[in-house]
Amino acid sequence: MKSVLGIDAAWTEREPSGVALIADSGSGWRLVQVAASYDAFMLPASIADPVLRHRGSIPEAVALLGTASQKVGAPVDIVAVDMPLSMTPIVNRRASDNQISTAYGARHASTHTPSVTRPGRLSDDLRLGFHAAGYPLAVAEPKGRAVIEVYPHPALIELAAAERRLPYKISKIGKYWPEVAPAVRKASLLETWRQIVGLLDARIQGVAHALSLPPVTARGHELKAFEDVLDAIVCAWVGACLLNGRAKAYGDELSAIWVPEVR
Repeated sequence: MKSVLGIDAAWTEREPSGVALIADSGSGWRLVQVAASYDAFMLPASIADPVLRHRGSIPEAVALLGTASQKVGAPVDIVAVDMPLSMTPIVNRRASDNQISTAYGARHASTHTPSVTRPGRLSDDLRLGFHAAGYPLAVAEPKGRAVIEVYPHPALIELAAAERRLPYKISKIGKYWPEVAPAVRKASLLETWRQIVGLLDARIQGVAHALSLPPVTARGHELKAFEDVLDAIVCAWVGACLLNGRAKAYGDELSAIWVPEVR
């Protein structure tokens, strides 16, 4: 049994974080559960609605790992997190940010610049919490259980074999499609989501079943919750690629961003 916990970690404790758990018992990767917040992930899969309005909270590594282990029947192998992580407190751009931006900047997938305050202590506490639970940050090929940092934009470029980053962020739809009506923008966003779900479902059984696309009339928090759980599954998929020997680390001895190698 192999398993990965993917976390689309919010940079502030006020915003919810998507969580996805995938496992492979020998017949391929399957989606065990996905939720739009830490609290929802703690609930049984039949109760945790991924598109309800969710509240943010502080991630508790031991609780998340314990819940994940119960759901798959074995300890999690990799925790894949979409948040800047480093062996030392982050104060500015890191080598990993610069290397990703060099490799993917021309494809519009440079990293955001982290700072002392964003994600700040939230990043340090998350890393230290998982380290104390037996999951150190991996900046090179891990020897056992580990936490890794991932970044969905380059991961999705590799997943879709795309020339540039995919237009799938709800907050950016005005920039993606500035000359069309809001309803058309939403429809275009949903079509991109449909394509991503299909690509993930081809690699992780159960993704399409778990992620029913929201309607064009969905409210903003419903769309954001869907985006969060989609990102969490992308994070988990990158962890699966690492376990399968198909991921590359960009960074140095302090930080690394892992990107899948699918070609």
